[in-house]
Amino acid sequence: MTLRRRTLLTTFGLTAIGTQLLPIAQTNLSPKSPIVKPRRLQVGDTVALINPAAFNYEKEVQPFFKVMEKLGLKVKLGEHFYDRYGYLAGKDADRAADVNAAFADDSVRAIFTGMGGWGCARILPLLDYHIIGNNPKIIMGFSDITALLLAIYAKTNRVTFHGPLGASTWSPFTVNYVKKVLFDGGAVTMENSKNVQVQTIGRGTARGKLIGGNLSVIAAMVGSVYLPQWENSILFVEEVGEEVYRIDRMLTQLKLAGILDKISGFIFGQCTKCEAEKPQESLTLPQVLSDHIRPLKIPAWYGSMVGHIREQFTLPIGQEVEIDADSGTIRLLESAVS
Repeated sequence: MTLRRRTLLTTFGLTAIGTQLLPIAQTNLSPKSPIVKPRRLQVGDTVALINPAAFNYEKEVQPFFKVMEKLGLKVKLGEHFYDRYGYLAGKDADRAADVNAAFADDSVRAIFTGMGGWGCARILPLLDYHIIGNNPKIIMGFSDITALLLAIYAKTNRVTFHGPLGASTWSPFTVNYVKKVLFDGGAVTMENSKNVQVQTIGRGTARGKLIGGNLSVIAAMVGSVYLPQWENSILFVEEVGEEVYRIDRMLTQLKLAGILDKISGFIFGQCTKCEAEKPQESLTLPQVLSDHIRPLKIPAWYGSMVGHIREQFTLPIGQEVEIDADSGTIRLLESAVS
């Protein structure tokens, strides 16, 4: 997949809403507030493809259209999808407008995102959380899209999905989990391929709401009003192109912010291209994870199929799950879609 994350720092009309809008709070909701699930996908549905972060070259998303066609879905492009403003997919107001319009459009059943890179955090204050909250829909992506997914969950208590981007590879493994979670709505168990090993940090099982995404994006959001509450959650993170000392620094930030002390379980996915420039002068990633996570005495492991990789899970943010750190599995306790 082509994500350009390190290089980048890697037509909807507003449909009239016939029913009265419910009051969706602009402040973060309590973790005890009822979670709302989007409707599952069905053959014949129309999905939106928008770009809330970095820009796409047209060739990068051509495989996405073919996959959607095979899944029986029609694709509607955001009005500003191919816009470009430096490394961003257009001006902030226009990218935010495409997000709002996709949620307001009654013909759209799910929202996919084209590229990660950087840019989602810039548009969070411009989103209409009333429209989003009153029109629960599948919205999916990863990398920089983490900011969008966590903000929507924090502000509306709507399940969002950490999964492939429009520019992702969409391997059979990846498509299979998209179908199981978004179409079939099963209580899926996420389990690594046999050739992808996990390293247990803390043994045992735990239950909680699954929350997470790209580590550097989460760390950059600390102190903002767009992060959810972390009590009794299962935190998952992934990273790309960051040296080990930077991973250490970001985990330290989560520790100092009190986040790590609140979670019930921890999953580190894949850290792609995270080798130290001078290995002989560096801690290893397993050492850093052990230093930060083992003292928490919670179930935890490293190596889940989450991140900037060819084959990846579809993870519902806000959904109750049970994890097993010995086997490295994530089990949905119920369907993530209605």
